[in-house]
Amino acid sequence: MLNKASFAERGFDYFNTVLMVLLMVLTVYPLIYVVFASVSDAGSLMGHKGILWRPIGFSLDAYTNVFRNPMILKGYGNTLFVVLIGLMLNIMLTSFGAYALSRKSLQYRKPLMLFIIFTMFFSGGLIPLYLTVKGAGLIDSLWALIIPQAINTFNLILMKTAFEAIPDALEESAKIDGANDFVILFKIVLPLSMPVIAVMLLYYGVSHWNSWFQAMIFLQERSLYPLQLVLREILLQGEATANSGASDGDAAMLAATLKYATIIVATVPILCVYPFLQKYFVKGALIGAIKG
Repeated sequence: MLNKASFAERGFDYFNTVLMVLLMVLTVYPLIYVVFASVSDAGSLMGHKGILWRPIGFSLDAYTNVFRNPMILKGYGNTLFVVLIGLMLNIMLTSFGAYALSRKSLQYRKPLMLFIIFTMFFSGGLIPLYLTVKGAGLIDSLWALIIPQAINTFNLILMKTAFEAIPDALEESAKIDGANDFVILFKIVLPLSMPVIAVMLLYYGVSHWNSWFQAMIFLQERSLYPLQLVLREILLQGEATANSGASDGDAAMLAATLKYATIIVATVPILCVYPFLQKYFVKGALIGAIKG
């Protein structure tokens, strides 16, 4: 027969429940505020003070103004190209590097890892990076947003740790059957590492989707702008209108909701993808934390 929980245990459970609810509200409310503000009337929102629990004077003018820009669809297309092609290159190269570094038979394995870890703390800086990209002929090319970020050191170490957790007996039995390293990687290691692959997809995908600084440095042609740079341009134009003291009061007020609409346009695709990767994300992150 199960013992009944004591008063202290019940009190502790209630306290945890209340605390988790409060943390959830504090976490979710900023997103709810942005959603409500983005569909509120600009003039009413500017005059509102305090907590925003619902849209004030429902209006889609901010979204209309954002999508009226002909660069939006072009920016989406450029960003999707960078994300999709970049992810394929990221996963492929990171997998190759992680698999090689996870093999105990690799010569100079420890010195190589030290050199790789060194890059996490020290880099050449922006000017050498720009000169390297320029020397490779990638200026004004979407490949400038893909190739320099092909492998992230932290992600490489995380995937290497996951590969090392796979039993050596599987590799040895595959080699007895005549499998080479490519067969072992694609037929054994990667299928058993789907949680960490999902983590890599999320880490690299979010990094590509949110990237704007590299685009601002390497791209001058506006037709190549990714979504984040297009939205930044729209936001800066709205702020300039609001701060110019121009006679067009409607445009100045619209800038108040424009920034919230740009946030929603930029984050909704990632929010739609994340739930499908969440169950793998936690497991994959823990795999990389178990063994160093």
